[in-house]
Amino acid sequence: MAEYKIMTPLTEEKIKNLKAGDTVKLSGYIYTARDAAHGRLIDLIKAKKELPFEVEGAVIYYVGPSPTKENEIIGSAGPTTSYRMDAYSPSLLELGLKGMIGKGQRNLEVRESIVKNKAIYFGATGGAAALIAKSVKKNELIAYEDLGAEAIRKLYVEDFPLTVINDIYGNDLYNIGKEKYRIVED
Repeated sequence: MAEYKIMTPLTEEKIKNLKAGDTVKLSGYIYTARDAAHGRLIDLIKAKKELPFEVEGAVIYYVGPSPTKENEIIGSAGPTTSYRMDAYSPSLLELGLKGMIGKGQRNLEVRESIVKNKAIYFGATGGAAALIAKSVKKNELIAYEDLGAEAIRKLYVEDFPLTVINDIYGNDLYNIGKEKYRIVED
């Protein structure tokens, strides 16, 4: 397993060497969005309307940060379970989304779309929300303020610690882990 430092926006060139299990310290701009925001993005796509951010090369972090305290940039910012965005992800990947950050496995359709669209799915450590928040250097609300914690935010992160779960070649860290410890019966 290798370790990389990568800047956003992502391109195929930047992620082609990443393999499931590699660690990445991601820096640059990323966007937050959870279920409700994803639903609105898909409605805009269906209506052929402009999205609130440029999806090409973007990274979406599945997070609903806790309220920001005085003198902080963001509250605790731990990952949300990703399968809740599975219904929406293929449409965004088709538009050029290159990275997703969350926790947990993705369904087969999303994993196939990751390969087809040469994208990547990163895992962030659940339970490390306060630590992850230290990677956030800027926080700007850009859409859907009415959704509260689920509003879309543009974050600038430095050395955000991630693990590659699904790479552009179809490798899946969850399956690799299961295979590694599988008991072989004669």
